[in-house]
Amino acid sequence: MRQRVVRVALTAALVAVVLLAVPSALAIRSSLYAGQRDTLERAALAGAVHVSPDYATGRLRAGDGPRTGVAPIHRALGGELIRGRSGGDIVVAVPVSHAEQVIGVVRASSPSDTVQDRILVAWAVLLGVAASAVAVSVLVARRQARVLAAPLEDLSQHCRAVTEGDLTARAAPSSIAEIDQVANTHNEMLHTLSELLRHERDFTSNVSHQLRTPIAGLQLALEEGLRHDDTRLRPAMTEALATTLRLHHTVEELLRLSRPRDRAPTSAGTMPAAALVREVRERWHGLFALDGRRLECDVGEVPSDVRVAGRPVTEVLGILLDNARVHGQGTVEVMVRDLEDALAFDVSDEGRIEGEASRLFDRGHTESGSGTGIGLALARDLAAAVGGRLSLTSNVPATFTLLVPVRRDDNQRGA
Repeated sequence: MRQRVVRVALTAALVAVVLLAVPSALAIRSSLYAGQRDTLERAALAGAVHVSPDYATGRLRAGDGPRTGVAPIHRALGGELIRGRSGGDIVVAVPVSHAEQVIGVVRASSPSDTVQDRILVAWAVLLGVAASAVAVSVLVARRQARVLAAPLEDLSQHCRAVTEGDLTARAAPSSIAEIDQVANTHNEMLHTLSELLRHERDFTSNVSHQLRTPIAGLQLALEEGLRHDDTRLRPAMTEALATTLRLHHTVEELLRLSRPRDRAPTSAGTMPAAALVREVRERWHGLFALDGRRLECDVGEVPSDVRVAGRPVTEVLGILLDNARVHGQGTVEVMVRDLEDALAFDVSDEGRIEGEASRLFDRGHTESGSGTGIGLALARDLAAAVGGRLSLTSNVPATFTLLVPVRRDDNQRGA
């Protein structure tokens, strides 16, 4: 911005200097020539007073002019005052009259070079003044550019700090009303956003806090019930305990997702891809069987040392499988492909997806009118939180692909 302000000021100064200097230079030239002619005319008129009526015309009687009449003199003999140039001189010819007749001509001249030298000196002075004006304009423009750019640069640094997560940063006031208005509006907007984020964080924390206590109580109750040797209730209570543990992990995962600084998974949160797929199959196989549908899982040739973020990937696959169970048709397949630095989890069914694929992940969008439109948006956020990507790779059959980075077990790799 500073360079742009200086360029604009310099351009304006140059245009102003050209518009003023060129007419001024021409006016100086014309004025000096006119002044020299006036001087010669006054000298000629003063000499005309001393001309005797006895002088004969056509001959040089005094001075160092041309011996014979030249064009200006011949024209002056006609009774006209002549101002012009002749032979590189500025010439003024004044007719001398007596008894209503022209009896002679007084000719005054000076070399043109004398006036040219004075014109060049005047032009040099004018050029120096113009250069000084341009230099002063540049200095003033640079100062004004600093004055204008400094508040904007401070505002840019403030915005960068906000982008990096510092929501307490506020733009400082400046001496420029327009920039202060932008800064005040930005500060008000940031304050409003900070309050909204604070309320959302508080809501998330409150919900997680209130869910933890009943979930923990339910878990303790189920564990206590499993201590009694009741073979009829044990399978159901075991399943209920597993569901409670999954619910507890889901709440913890959502709470972690709500804290941007804690989104990156640690090595302690990873698990082998094969074990993860096996756990997903055990959880969802029965639900699909109750609907008369099949769930097939295949990890292919994925090495056993490949590990992925356990809970986030499990949650994403759970959302995709629930989506396939509610909105899909036929057999559901979960295929895992090894892509060296990443794993691709393909979840497909025999149904089809209508409408714009780009809007499927918009929060609140429901193509069929049923559902809340949150599942796929949440799945996309969970995938992004672990550095992965979730996308629709086929409309028919409906196929979603989850790409996630992998970790490899260093001990097995070294072996």
